[in-house]
Amino acid sequence: MTNPLHTELPLNPHVVGLPPYNAGMNIAAARQRSGFEDIAALASNENPDGCSPKVAAALAGLNPARYSDPACTALRAALGEKLGLTTDRIVVGNGSEEMIAAVCRAVLRPGAVVATVCPGFGLHEIEALANGAVIEKVAMRANLDFDIPEILAVLERAPTIFFLSSPSNPVGPALDRDSLDRIVAAVRPETLLVLDEAYFEFTDDELPDGLAVLSTSPLSFVVLRTFSKAYGLAGLRVGYAVTSDARLARAMTAAKTPFNVNAAAQVAAVAALQDEAWMTASVTRLKAERMRVADAITAMGLTAARSQTNFLFLDVRRDSEAAMDHFLSGGIVVKPWKEKGFESFIRVTIGTPSDNDRFLDALRAFVMG
Repeated sequence: MTNPLHTELPLNPHVVGLPPYNAGMNIAAARQRSGFEDIAALASNENPDGCSPKVAAALAGLNPARYSDPACTALRAALGEKLGLTTDRIVVGNGSEEMIAAVCRAVLRPGAVVATVCPGFGLHEIEALANGAVIEKVAMRANLDFDIPEILAVLERAPTIFFLSSPSNPVGPALDRDSLDRIVAAVRPETLLVLDEAYFEFTDDELPDGLAVLSTSPLSFVVLRTFSKAYGLAGLRVGYAVTSDARLARAMTAAKTPFNVNAAAQVAAVAALQDEAWMTASVTRLKAERMRVADAITAMGLTAARSQTNFLFLDVRRDSEAAMDHFLSGGIVVKPWKEKGFESFIRVTIGTPSDNDRFLDALRAFVMG
């Protein structure tokens, strides 16, 4: 009931009208809606292998009564050693999502133009809008690959920020070296290129390391990476940004809260970096499963976009919400896509072999129905 004495407080117009983030359904909600206890959680691109055993061992000695290190000193040092960088260019966040918010706060002013790709990761748009930006989108091509000529045309107009995920989320492809070089050459000095490499660890060896390519250029850039996917730390929320220079890193640091990365996340991420062999083995298994699932989808007469990630993006040729309900009725959670023009697409995470088989059986039933 409305309080008759209440005076309505004016709210930030850039925030109140933001589009909702399309989050995957969590397991508890799926159990309640489906009636299944055994849920195949294939909506949020989590690693079904979990995380390295070294993570649990490292967390055993944690004292939760103590504040975390606001500078993330040990983690930044570990990342600097891994990447061959000085730590003054590394900013750690509560997931790479917080780094998207920080770069928008650090760089944008109301009315600035932010360009991105569609379909794309929702927070590239949402965080920019929250800071008063105007959004310009470049659609993927009909074959679900990057439209390089259109990207180059947008860059010619010098947006303040250009957000680009490679590998693409939600579609899956990654830029080859020629395409990345053409984009880098087209970026104007007034534009900050934010390359979101959340799924970098899943890319094939012949594809470029975006951070390595950008580090040899004079551009202003931010490269985003995360521990949520390949390293299996999604629940702890830890990601990081590598910037072109220390000045940009300082601005992003100022744009976040001081104790933004909790102590458990910091300890876990350092431990995960000490067991790269575990991560590499997990990624190898998931890539093999991805190929198996993609081949099975093709055999059904459907098409999944080429993927360099731990998920597949496919057109089920019917409403994606209806598809989600169909899968949920069997205890399977997928992510229906909602962006205009892609309402018949779903994104499905590559899970365990048994969960993938459940998905494929349900997909066959959906196609035949």
